[in-house]
Amino acid sequence: MAKQIDDLEISPFPTIEDRLREKSLKREAVLRAAVRTFNARGFQAASLDEVAASLKISKPTIYRYLGNKEQVLLECVTRGLEMLQHAAAQAQAEAGTGLMRLSRFLRRYAEINMDDFGRCVIRTDDAALSAEGRRHFRALKAKIDHAMRGLIADGIADGSIAPLNVKMTAFALAGALNWPARWHDPSRDMSAEEIAGAMVDVLVQGLAPRG
Repeated sequence: MAKQIDDLEISPFPTIEDRLREKSLKREAVLRAAVRTFNARGFQAASLDEVAASLKISKPTIYRYLGNKEQVLLECVTRGLEMLQHAAAQAQAEAGTGLMRLSRFLRRYAEINMDDFGRCVIRTDDAALSAEGRRHFRALKAKIDHAMRGLIADGIADGSIAPLNVKMTAFALAGALNWPARWHDPSRDMSAEEIAGAMVDVLVQGLAPRG
């Protein structure tokens, strides 16, 4: 009897921490499947039935972990935009001239936009969202634009960037670096890091002061 009691000292049931970890892993799996489906098919054409089928789960399971289709999309684009915000914060905190810090951010910006969640940000047409979802999406994107403008302004202030129009410069840089999210194919093209490095090297040459 004592031996049987000792055996039960290790519970066969998962702890709260185990259950939370399992829930987090499942939620992440659903989010990854969803973002890849949206990127491949487009938000409007894609369905949560496809996402569920890819994971061999039911659609109500997706609702339990992430919500409805728009809520799932907003989770995906929020993840991508948070990655960009983190990259901007890192660049702002680093040493070096404004141009050096901007260049580091631009490389990460391009790399993130060629990854699943960043690609979803670029490929999402906010016209497909509800008014509330559209406001949320645009507010997050505005933070990235503000961060990029801040790095450009810093470079102009320290003389490492020519006295350019900050708004137009940010638009030009973002426009150029957003395009790889639409055409980059990791199975055929250069790596995201190689593409980002090559493009940023070309772009920053136009930012340096003349003479």
